[in-house]
Amino acid sequence: MRIYTAEQTARCLPYVGLAQSLASMLRAEREGAARAPQRLVIPLRGENVLLLMPATDDQLAVTKLVTVHPDNPDRGLPTVRGELLVVDVTTGERLGLLEGQTVTARRTAALSLLAARHLAPRPAGPMLIVGAGVQARAHLEAFREGLHVTEAYITSRTAARADALAKHGRRLGVRTRVVDHPMEVLDQVALIVTATTSSKPVLPETVREDAFIAAVGAFRPNMAELPAALIHRARLYVDTLDGARAEAGDLIQANVDWGDVKSLGEALDEPRPLGGPVVFKSVGHALWDLAAARLVFGK
Repeated sequence: MRIYTAEQTARCLPYVGLAQSLASMLRAEREGAARAPQRLVIPLRGENVLLLMPATDDQLAVTKLVTVHPDNPDRGLPTVRGELLVVDVTTGERLGLLEGQTVTARRTAALSLLAARHLAPRPAGPMLIVGAGVQARAHLEAFREGLHVTEAYITSRTAARADALAKHGRRLGVRTRVVDHPMEVLDQVALIVTATTSSKPVLPETVREDAFIAAVGAFRPNMAELPAALIHRARLYVDTLDGARAEAGDLIQANVDWGDVKSLGEALDEPRPLGGPVVFKSVGHALWDLAAARLVFGK
């Protein structure tokens, strides 16, 4: 069995190729060719949590073990840690162990990229990222690679992390600037990513009518990055309906009519929405890890 470092895992998962693998996985799920149960969530001490996420198709099986510790950035440690075990379903051979934090970051950003390509009224940007952690960095890279975004703004409660991400963006060739609050640039940005673990909204309601928002940080019912007023004026899409009903606090707390919410799998074969704002809410799913494993192991 090969054990992949974070760097090796990243090299195997280019964002555009991963977005294509995710599109194939969404169609496989719709056809019943890939399956995964709802992930098992085990509370740990305090606000910490353990996640177990299995999935399989007719060639591969994966299980991801993830821990989430929201206070870790204050300790100088990563919020999310994990491993993804990949198994051949025919023989049970352990094919590899991918670095889970990298898989999570890149497949989440690639899924947002896929959603933006199909749903964003103005997919070229400029973009605003709320947050400056691993997911924020991955989304900046993904939108630069897949949408050719050339201008971005960063806002975060931690100035040093925002500055570091802005420098990374400039190294990628993106004109990147730190702002103190989203309100400073909401009239300028067409793409917005919220990538925090906040329990209360981090974005005002007053986004542009043609804005696309990928809300990827909140993953429990008591967490919400977006205000209810924004949710109620937006076109709503999610990575999976079952997962969103159970975990998407942004939508749950807004008491949405789930009949108005579409899955990304449904949207892939529909015309781009004519107006917005458009909200794409993802809480994560083991099938997205399976899509990553397919790309790495050529299945």
